[in-house]
Amino acid sequence: MRKLISTGSPFEERIGYSRAVVSDGWVCVAGTTGYDYASMEMPEDVAAQCRNALFTIEAALTQAGASMADVVRVRYILSDRADWEACWPVTSTVFGAIRPAATMFVAGLQTPQMKIEIEVDARLPE
Repeated sequence: MRKLISTGSPFEERIGYSRAVVSDGWVCVAGTTGYDYASMEMPEDVAAQCRNALFTIEAALTQAGASMADVVRVRYILSDRADWEACWPVTSTVFGAIRPAATMFVAGLQTPQMKIEIEVDARLPE
């Protein structure tokens, strides 16, 4: 069974992706940036973008029947490696006790205002 999860972001339809896909006990959450989808605004601060991205990811996991505690893999993509340390208080608050496997890398993101993109893989609870 395959289930598609949407956050209602206009980008999902325009680009052609789902916020998350549930398949065979896995929840794969697409790269998620720091937009506040209620206001469709992107904060300037990287830590605020990180918080927004994790909030969106948490909502997608909830729709899928999982939670942040079920995350086994997280990937952080930043446009500037110098911004990474500013995100640590946010990421450690969310994942400090969960301790998923994690990778951070630097890449160009879709727009210059995007400073971080986060994707996760989670296992549905049994």
